[in-house]
Amino acid sequence: MIDPSIDIRIQKVEPLISPKKLSEMLPISPELTSSIISMRQSVDKVIRGEDDRLLAIVGPCSIHDIDAAVEYAKKLKELADSIKDQMVVVMRTYFEKPRTVGGWKGLIIDPKMDNSYDITEGLIRARKLLIEITGLGLPVGAEMLDPIVPQYIDETLAWCSIGARTTESQVHRTLASGMSVAVGFKNSTSGDISNAINAVKSAKLNGAFIGIDKNGNSAIYRTTGNDCGHLILRGGDDGPNYYEEEVEDAAKAMTAMGIDPSIVIDCSHANSRKEYSRQKRILRSVIDQVTLGQKAIKGFMIESNLFEGCQKITEDRGDLAYGVSVTDPCLGWDDTEKLLLRAAQTLRNHKNKNKGE
Repeated sequence: MIDPSIDIRIQKVEPLISPKKLSEMLPISPELTSSIISMRQSVDKVIRGEDDRLLAIVGPCSIHDIDAAVEYAKKLKELADSIKDQMVVVMRTYFEKPRTVGGWKGLIIDPKMDNSYDITEGLIRARKLLIEITGLGLPVGAEMLDPIVPQYIDETLAWCSIGARTTESQVHRTLASGMSVAVGFKNSTSGDISNAINAVKSAKLNGAFIGIDKNGNSAIYRTTGNDCGHLILRGGDDGPNYYEEEVEDAAKAMTAMGIDPSIVIDCSHANSRKEYSRQKRILRSVIDQVTLGQKAIKGFMIESNLFEGCQKITEDRGDLAYGVSVTDPCLGWDDTEKLLLRAAQTLRNHKNKNKGE
């Protein structure tokens, strides 16, 4: 019930499906749960340095078309199997988009892309898709923006990130301290990395936050701390930060904070200066650094879709091109496949050379 004398800027209050009800509608089988746990362990081992493979977080900037996402996932799964000795591949399944001013806020918040904000429908679509993709045997990762959303989808995830705009948020740091997956913190949009390193340190500590339980009731969650936090270098206002010197400085800064250096390079965003094709040269630099002995680098992120570029959201959704991003521009699938195969071959050759020596 809205009190117009107090809730002067609230238009309407609607009930939201509870996490328990959604999980009953879209259950996860014991077999799939076991598979997801194994996926998580694979990612965690890379982040901790217990596995010398690279973490490859690859996929659309955002998911808006379920059919296209499933087609992409099937292609990525086949590719992931072919390079599994060199990389642990995780599909980007981003359903929430932070906005500086305005724009589409993602499939969970606005699944119909018309400002109707049918959040219940968005949660249903997201969970159903995540179950389908993980059912293929492909790990998934997402950005945690709204602190309530994890209750609806977190048991499907193998990895997640905290974005550049929310890394400083104490709520998100404490949320990360209780997440059951490895969590990457992006450096700020200015390019400053200290806030993200502080976030990794903070997330290692135990804490408590207010959330909702599976029945939708308010609850206090007490956390143990997350030992798989890591830094994501995404560049900033002053330019890229994936070069050797920046990576070395970031690793030293993490060590100075008492953190084992664990860094993932975002090949998009400010590192690519929003030129999606530059992701290719950035990944080449990442692979070069790894083969030259930079052990702090644990992985990379690539924004990729079925087809390259991006498009604006049209009033008639039927006019949207299939498999093309509606947010940041992405590499197309053909270039993505060639890029990852080439990177994997370079890593393979390097390992074989070292064995021979």
